[in-house]
Amino acid sequence: MPRMPSVFISHGSPMLALEPELAAHQFLSGAAALWQKPKAILAISPHWETAAPVIGSSPQPETVYDFYGFPPPLYRLTYPAPGAPDLAERVRGLLARSGVPAALDQEQGFDHGVWSPLRLIYPDAEIPVAQLSMQAHLGTEYQYAMGRALAPLRDDNVLIFCSGTLTHNLREMDRTGRAPVADWAAAFTEWVADELAARDDEALLDYRRQAPAAARNHPSDEHLMPLFIALGAGAPGVPPERIHASYAYGTQSMDCYRFD
Repeated sequence: MPRMPSVFISHGSPMLALEPELAAHQFLSGAAALWQKPKAILAISPHWETAAPVIGSSPQPETVYDFYGFPPPLYRLTYPAPGAPDLAERVRGLLARSGVPAALDQEQGFDHGVWSPLRLIYPDAEIPVAQLSMQAHLGTEYQYAMGRALAPLRDDNVLIFCSGTLTHNLREMDRTGRAPVADWAAAFTEWVADELAARDDEALLDYRRQAPAAARNHPSDEHLMPLFIALGAGAPGVPPERIHASYAYGTQSMDCYRFD
């Protein structure tokens, strides 16, 4: 059986689930065809941050509405995928082997960085999912090392699902959806694409200094950190496939990548 990829998926706004006109919504609705069906999914989202790694081990995680001020229909959406306690234990073992202790949490549910895109990719919600918390404050090299530690899951038919947003400046979003793409968002997006194509991992890990308008695209960088986990979990030196490219609200790059 071929190895599963690790993927970076831009999830954007929680409204992604209710906006079928968005190119990203349409892409995600067909994305399951881009890789074989996994036996389980390890999901990582910037919306669950902890000081040290924690893995959700509930057999039936709840849907978490970790946002406010959105239309009522959004709060009626659910994602009743089963949890994956066995996968949680496997992840804890892999992290321990790399010198990183992790805890299990039987109460944590799926935040919108997990359920919003997975609801489009796997609407039947039949594939077990375990979520791993993030430590964005520890920087890019830490995320990359986490990816390397988790890479063996790919041989177990587990999809390493890293959910973020390639550019994430909420203050400068055009909520009307009519503004053209901001030059500074496009420049950052294409810089990332070029460096990934060249597999210049050193430049990517140093993106805060080297990428154009890095601080403007990521006033805080938790939404980009999952990219480095996916990068680390991919085969060293192999350029990823840019499986989707679009923008939402003028400033949100919704690019997605597959790392084989």
